[in-house]
Amino acid sequence: MAKEILRYPLHQLGNPQLRIFRPNFLMTLVRPGVPQPEDIVQFRVSMQMTKFDVKNYLQKIYNVPVAAVRTRIQYGKNNKRNHKNQRIKVPDYKVAYVQLAQGHTFQFPDLFPEKDKILEPGSFEEIQNKFMEDENQRQREDPRRGGVPGWFGL
Repeated sequence: MAKEILRYPLHQLGNPQLRIFRPNFLMTLVRPGVPQPEDIVQFRVSMQMTKFDVKNYLQKIYNVPVAAVRTRIQYGKNNKRNHKNQRIKVPDYKVAYVQLAQGHTFQFPDLFPEKDKILEPGSFEEIQNKFMEDENQRQREDPRRGGVPGWFGL
């Protein structure tokens, strides 16, 4: 009683397609931390993806015209964990900067637009905003002290 293993035939031109090939990678669109040109889009990609993989992924699956791809690896930090001084490392990840073809731009969607509120006098929000402004003013450093802390003085 031998087990029979189901094997697909080797893919060759002219053979019928028996399988669907899906990418093994995931790409996540990321809002950039610093302002980028309008034709640059930032993605967080798998560590195994190359520039060529990123370009093909976007062109073949999403029909996005790509001019160039730049990648970098963001190394994770080593953080102390507990009283035993055990360290925990944040995983590394790869970031891809995709430059779109000429004439194409990308604007990151504004998911939470700010509403221009007109606060009525005496409302909770108005009192809270006033308190926060006063607190920020009180905690702001005095520029005349030249970086010397406030507790260091007579």
